[in-house]
Amino acid sequence: MIPRAREKWRPSLGLVIFAVLASVATLPLVGLFFFRLYDNQLIHQTQAELIAQSRVLAAVYAREVEARLAAGIALGAEIPPEARPDREDQLTPIRPALDLAAGADLLRRRPNALPASAPASPAYIEIGTRLMPIILETQKVTLAGFRILDPSGVVIAGRDEVGQSLAHIEEVAAAMQGQYRAALRIRKPDKPPPPIYSISRGVGVHVFSAMPVVVNNHVTGVIYTSRTPSNIFDHFYQERRKFILAGLTVVLATVAIGLIFSRTITRPMRELVDRAARISRGDRDAFQPLAHYGTREFAQLSHSFLEMAEQLARRSDYIATFSSHLTHELKSPLTSIKGAAELLLDSLQSKSDNLTRMEQKNFISNILGDTGRLEAMTQRLRELARAEAAPQNEKTELSQVVGGLKSRFPTRAIEATGSLERPIGMSSEKALIVLSHLTDNAIRHNAKTVRLEATEEAGSVRMTVSNDGDPISEANREKIFDAFFTTRRDTGGTGMGLAIVQAVMTSHAGSIRLLPSDQGVAFELLFPAA
Repeated sequence: MIPRAREKWRPSLGLVIFAVLASVATLPLVGLFFFRLYDNQLIHQTQAELIAQSRVLAAVYAREVEARLAAGIALGAEIPPEARPDREDQLTPIRPALDLAAGADLLRRRPNALPASAPASPAYIEIGTRLMPIILETQKVTLAGFRILDPSGVVIAGRDEVGQSLAHIEEVAAAMQGQYRAALRIRKPDKPPPPIYSISRGVGVHVFSAMPVVVNNHVTGVIYTSRTPSNIFDHFYQERRKFILAGLTVVLATVAIGLIFSRTITRPMRELVDRAARISRGDRDAFQPLAHYGTREFAQLSHSFLEMAEQLARRSDYIATFSSHLTHELKSPLTSIKGAAELLLDSLQSKSDNLTRMEQKNFISNILGDTGRLEAMTQRLRELARAEAAPQNEKTELSQVVGGLKSRFPTRAIEATGSLERPIGMSSEKALIVLSHLTDNAIRHNAKTVRLEATEEAGSVRMTVSNDGDPISEANREKIFDAFFTTRRDTGGTGMGLAIVQAVMTSHAGSIRLLPSDQGVAFELLFPAA
């Protein structure tokens, strides 16, 4: 008996499919909140806007400086040749690169401004004064913070910190060397940033952008801008209709996929499990095709399962019927042997012989006869077991089998014609068992000649085995292949010869049938070609 699996809770297929679909549906939200994809997108958008605004102000600033070169305005540090842009490049875009998810770009809050070591020159103060109205008008629309620095990092334009120095800030120091630099800073007190900020970390950070102003390969100032990125929840609220529509689409798509899975996988599987349970209870009505197969693989699985179950059921019926017949066939000789042995034992134990020598001889003859019948039946059972064994790449030629048949029945006329050289998918031993039983049956029914005629066909060899013996009555034609059916039980017939022949042919994907015949008996054998 196959051991049952240990009883424990196991999820159903429907629950597993639902969990998988729900997980897939929530992946976008996981990407938004866990990997901060949407926060990063908002930060990139903010940085891109600051780059564009800073570049415009830098161009205006540069024109102001160029207009004062003749007056001897002082320029800042010279950019090293290796850091200068290639003059042949017409386009030198600056792409947003801040990454909130990585964490490496997130710095502490911006340091406070420091007193300047030297005040800004009047020329740069004049430039700051001219740019201040532009800054104020821009701030009204962009909500960004602007500070314009001279070559030394002193603020010359801005709402506050004018006259103070920002040169000590990392991004400003890099811009004073001619390199654009941006920074993402936390909007909290000056302490190490905690590992988890909030569901949307974008609301707790500030984007800073330091754009150098270059004239004649010298840094003449820095456009230092800052802005808080858009709040992800505010953005969701503004775009709530789109997000609701997207959410409904995801839910409906998930439900549709779930229904498809239920139709194509879960439902056929449950029906197949129900069929298996009904078959195990002996319900013969369960050997019916499923109402829904769903997929090709489930159709193949269900067909194979039902065919296997039906074959096992037929096999079980065959074993039950065979056991009943075998019990009946063994009962008669065993009863006869037991009765004769008991009478002989009573005679030996009696003081006076109550059985004559002739009666004793008859009882012993009966015992020997019944024993011989049991031995013959045992031999037939062994042949039947070998006949039903699955073939193992067997192959032989009918000419060799016919030669062995003639050697086994040397006193009988056996005529063989046709395609005897074509190999068949059966061993010579089993093919000889088939022809020997048919020949033996013919001889026992007064046949003088047995004729074998083989015809080659596509994938098979058809052989007609006929004889001139006693014909089979109409009443017995339907029973001749039944195990233990015989018309010559009194002469030692076991009724298993044709059953063995049929078992051999069936196990090798062949067949045997009784042909209508006016004289004698004719069988048609269909051997599989090798």
